[in-house]
Amino acid sequence: MHKVRMLVILAGVTSLVMVATSGWFLVMDQPRKADVIVVIAGETDYRPARGLELMSQGYAPRMILNVPAGARVYQWTQPELAQRYIEGLPQASAISICPIYGLSTKAEAQDAARCLQNAGRRVLLVTSDYHTRRALSIFERELPNHDFSVAAAYDPREFGMQWWRRREWAKVNLDEWLRLVWWEAVDRWR
Repeated sequence: MHKVRMLVILAGVTSLVMVATSGWFLVMDQPRKADVIVVIAGETDYRPARGLELMSQGYAPRMILNVPAGARVYQWTQPELAQRYIEGLPQASAISICPIYGLSTKAEAQDAARCLQNAGRRVLLVTSDYHTRRALSIFERELPNHDFSVAAAYDPREFGMQWWRRREWAKVNLDEWLRLVWWEAVDRWR
């Protein structure tokens, strides 16, 4: 009986530690020098800013913004808005837009393949911090001829590695874990 109780306590403590560190596991921030930076579609404030920061630090001479092709904001498409954004930047000549038609990270990787054809082999992905592990895994699987690294864009309003401190962070943590498990167990093998 004593051994069973100890095993239950050990399993409980192990589970608690795993749950508490689950936010840290999701986040990878390991940028390497690349031929091009690709800012993954989605959040439009912190991700592009992080891409520009890495470009100014010499991580890559060019940047591609992945932008949902069909999405509209009032009368403008997102690619039109992205183009306006780029035109106001001093690095505008080194930045291009890649229209994304898919609605998942896997579909985005497939769409991005055409924009990466002449961009070089080494690619630095920039995405939200909680999305880095899954995004890197997906892009590596879908585009095996490229060498990927990943950089995290931190948005404290959206996610924190101590996810239990805010309700929104907890929801993002749970959602990303569900997506990561689905990717590893199902989508990766399709």
